[in-house]
Amino acid sequence: MSRTFRLPDLGEGVREAEILAVHVTVGQVIREGDLLLEVETDKAAVEIPSPFSGTVQEIRVRKGDMAKVGAILISFADSATAAASGPAAKPATVAPPAETPGHSAAVPGSPVPASPATRRLARELGVDLRALTPSGAGGVVTRDDVLAFAEGTGKPETPPPAPQPSPPASEPAPPPEATVEITPPTLPDFSQWGPVSREPFHSIRRATAVRMTTSWTRIPHVTCQDAVDITRLEAFRRQHKGEIEQGGGRLTMTIFALKAAATALKRFPHFNASLDPTAGEIIVKHYYHIGIAVDTEHGLMVPVIRDVDRKSIRELAVELQGAVDRARERRTSREEMVGGTFTITNVGGLGGSYFTAIINHPEIAILGLGQGRLQPVVVTSAEGEHDIVPRLMMPIILCFDHRVVDGADAVRFLRRIIELLEDPDELFLTMI
Repeated sequence: MSRTFRLPDLGEGVREAEILAVHVTVGQVIREGDLLLEVETDKAAVEIPSPFSGTVQEIRVRKGDMAKVGAILISFADSATAAASGPAAKPATVAPPAETPGHSAAVPGSPVPASPATRRLARELGVDLRALTPSGAGGVVTRDDVLAFAEGTGKPETPPPAPQPSPPASEPAPPPEATVEITPPTLPDFSQWGPVSREPFHSIRRATAVRMTTSWTRIPHVTCQDAVDITRLEAFRRQHKGEIEQGGGRLTMTIFALKAAATALKRFPHFNASLDPTAGEIIVKHYYHIGIAVDTEHGLMVPVIRDVDRKSIRELAVELQGAVDRARERRTSREEMVGGTFTITNVGGLGGSYFTAIINHPEIAILGLGQGRLQPVVVTSAEGEHDIVPRLMMPIILCFDHRVVDGADAVRFLRRIIELLEDPDELFLTMI
């Protein structure tokens, strides 16, 4: 009897994935749980194990292919079928399902969605992923699910949300969010003017394009910018960077910006929110999970540093360095890429200055940092005398959603961040 393995629904609205590696060959006998494939979505690289035992009869994908959810990737034969048909036998044709399942945990025989790190932890602790109730978005089993099960506590069931009262009859329902579908124009034949080459538009780059288009077309972006005097902060960074590096971290301006942003977000909570146009509500989040844009050779990735307000400079430096390393090595788990409330992007290391960033939908704002450069600055003494001195000035840019916050709010929010970065004593006092 032939069986087919289809690309499961990996959650988070993922509809396709790039094949990074195929770990089996035709004729190979595998057992349930053996690694079949490694795929990459817009969120992260994911290892996919076999949902059953058998002999690989046909492999329909190869490294670099793009596969849709529900597409047949590998055909299997059980031992009896393999012996009777031989290696040249063709797999039975299986019609595609009428509709794609909600997520793979609900489909018998399909692998449980979980990150490679979560799978490794489950193997080490002897936990069967199929026995868990997933708490992650889209039915994904998380590290916390595995730990809770191993400790015998399980996951408490989430109570159903309280029913929302209907709006008064006199209050009209909020209008739906406006969307405009624009068909891209047909491209000309560029080869008529000279030599060209084509490169595949792979998963992370494709996903970035979709997210950026969504953000730019749905959010009315406004940008305000300023410069922050980081002379004192840079002296502090140089003084302590060695001891931070000994602990496995890296002390950069991004670390200080993380703490300053978390402090400012508490004072200005609408920058830590999302807009629900359908319900006509602003969703204010009372946790501070900040995404950091990371430049990698395979595209832009934004791992999320959780509970920034509760962590020390040392803890953040070590955690962020680990997140950056995993992103550049394609080892970021899906859990690390979701749940952000605000984003920071720092182009200073590349020599960048002022720029306009695109908000990471459905967040409200993004903070950009440029390269600190020595500049002549007029300084006024306590006696009112003026002097021109060299100061290390860093460009700082805030892009925000004008539907939720106004320009005056943005200026106050940005000024608060600047005050904290210019005065290390004030910044560190807010951490106590």
